[in-house]
Amino acid sequence: MSMAPKKRFSSIIKSKGLRMPFEKKEKLREELKRVKEQSRAIKEQFQVEKEAKKERRRENLKRAEENAKKSEIVQVIKNTAKIKRMKKKQLRMIEKRDTLNSTS
Repeated sequence: MSMAPKKRFSSIIKSKGLRMPFEKKEKLREELKRVKEQSRAIKEQFQVEKEAKKERRRENLKRAEENAKKSEIVQVIKNTAKIKRMKKKQLRMIEKRDTLNSTS
């Protein structure tokens, strides 16, 4: 029962492995670079469109708020005793505002 003499691991492996030619490697690198650039450009475009949409929405909301303020019918209550006589529903409709600033 004698064992065969062991060989070094480095001598057992004979293949040099898969080696790609330099030109092919460069071509692959360029292709990958181009694909990444395209992907980045598409993502950037989506981001820009999304931001533009958000901005438009903000402007529309602002415009709607301004229009609502313009169309409000304001009635100043000078007699504060009226507030005591008001019903709950009417009290809910009352809003306190700065009368000095609303002249513009």
